[in-house]
Order: sequence, then C-alpha cells, then structure tokens
Amino acid sequence: MTHPILQQSQGPQFTRIYSYGAARGDLSVPNSELIEPINSSDEWIQQRTGIITRVRASADLSAADLATTAATEAIEKSGIAPELIDLVIIATISNGQQTPSMAAVVADRVGANPAAAYDQNAACAGFSYGVTQADALIRAGAAKYALVIGAEKLSDIVDPTDRSISFLLGDGAGAVVIGPSETPGISAAVWGSDGSKADTVGMNATLVDFKNGVAPWPTLRQEGPSVFRWAVWDMAKVAKQALEAAGITADDLAAFIPHQANMRIIDEFAKQLGLPETVMIARDIATTGNTSAASIPLATHRLLAENPELSGGLALQIGFGAGLVFGAQVVVLP
Repeated sequence: MTHPILQQSQGPQFTRIYSYGAARGDLSVPNSELIEPINSSDEWIQQRTGIITRVRASADLSAADLATTAATEAIEKSGIAPELIDLVIIATISNGQQTPSMAAVVADRVGANPAAAYDQNAACAGFSYGVTQADALIRAGAAKYALVIGAEKLSDIVDPTDRSISFLLGDGAGAVVIGPSETPGISAAVWGSDGSKADTVGMNATLVDFKNGVAPWPTLRQEGPSVFRWAVWDMAKVAKQALEAAGITADDLAAFIPHQANMRIIDEFAKQLGLPETVMIARDIATTGNTSAASIPLATHRLLAENPELSGGLALQIGFGAGLVFGAQVVVLP
C-alpha cells in the first residue's frame, strides 16, 4: 500500500542570540550574615569561593517572577514582538511546583501565549542545554523565535547550617532571545553527563521522603573536593573541545563565561585554557553568588553592560553541575 509522503519542516541555516535580560534577587546577603550557622568566617568564604556577597530574593518573590523580569528585558531589547516567540525553555532546579511548568506561566505573562513551553533540569548546565535545544529546534523548523531562560530561587532549597554549598548560593534569572541569522551565531555544543557521579552534588532527600516523614525538607549538598577536581580537570577538557567544535582558538575569543560556581575554578580554567589577557573573564560570582542555571546569562548580561565593546565578539560559555552534567559552546555576543 502506498501512502502520501509526509511533509517535514526545515528552518534557517543559522541562528544567533539577539539579546540578554537579567533579574537578580532584591536582597544583598553578605558573608557576615551566613557565617554563624556554619561556624566560619568572611575570610574563609572569600578565600575558598571569591564570594563577598550574594543576591537572594524576598519571600514573596518567586523564581517565575525573576524569570518574567529577565524575559521582559530580553524581549524588549531583541526587537522581536512577544507574540512571534513560539518556544519558551526555562532551565531550573527550583520550581516550587513540579507541574505546571514555569515556562508555560512565564510565556503567558510576557505575551508569548500559545508558545510551546517547557522546563528542563540540567542544573548548572541548564542554560547551555537550553541554547543548544533552541538552536537545533529553530534550524529544524520546529520554532522561529525562542526565549531561553535560566531561573533559580536557590534560597528555598538551602540549609543554612550546611558547610558544603549553602553559602555559595544566590537567586536570579537570565534570559536570551534566539532567532534566525544570516551567519553562524551559535557553535556546535559539547554536552553530556556522567551519572556515575550523581551523588557528588544534589538534593539530600526526595519529596516522597519528606512527605513520609523520614527526612526533613530536601536541600542541596555537595562533596566539595570531588566537584572541584571534576570541574577543574574534566571541564577544562570540555572547554577546549568546544573551541575545537567552533573551529577557533582561545586567541579568537573576546570573552570567557564559565558557570559561576567558584572563583578558584574560574581562575584555574583560565590558566588551563591559556587565555590571552585580551579575553574578558566573567567573575559575576563575587557579588551575585552561584545561581545555577541563571549564572551564565546573568554573568554575560553584566559583562556586556560594563563592556559594550564586546558586542559582536565571540564568547565561550560552559556550564557544569549536578547530574553530573556539562554543556559548552561558543556564541556571538549580541
């Protein structure tokens, strides 16, 4: 039996990032406010992490609120009417509701209804994953314009007495609009995972454990030394592979934007990649903290605001975190 040949969509050959938007928590929380429960000092936190203060959101400010603010700025700066955005991806690990998705709610709030919308959880690599998905889906013809957001309210899943990760974490959201381009604006991604190391970073219990009364409210924990070694050694290799996949060298970069996990990791990265002094390195962690999926777009937004001459330059971004997961690619800065 013969049947008609199905039609398949095909999109543009290339995509690019049009604009960035950002929203940070409304509260500035210095180290001095966190040291007592973990029996530590401002000096210890600064030496180990490079964090002086971090931003956190008030109780009445949700991750979806932060995402909406960041998305609104990105859309305004993109010049694309919100009703033309037909794909919304939010990278998050801190949506207080497992369903509905934060993405569907935010899509409606910013005027992109009825865009396809979903949340994805790739922790600190989530924004890189989102960019990879948006680029592929637009080029496949499944969407024309995409809104990709990293949004976190990590203060909801923090144990103030935990010495492994609690003092690192902040709240915020960063957003980009991605669409067709006449020239390549997003390189091939180097992304992946290693579930054999799943126990090194993540929640210390499940919501089912909490419901059954066998565990307190689940909070984030990490094995700091293991994560540090993995990030510095394995992720430096991934960053180098991303440069190769883009067909460029470190000398071609205008900026390096790693996930803002720890200043020591960022500095070690720069050393291993042999970055020339001309390359600007994002160090947003000092005053924002580690905002997981939001950290790369937040750091990029700040870098562009403070250094407008970076516009049109190449930036290497790399995210890595719980899973363990990683994602990296080179993008042209809008």
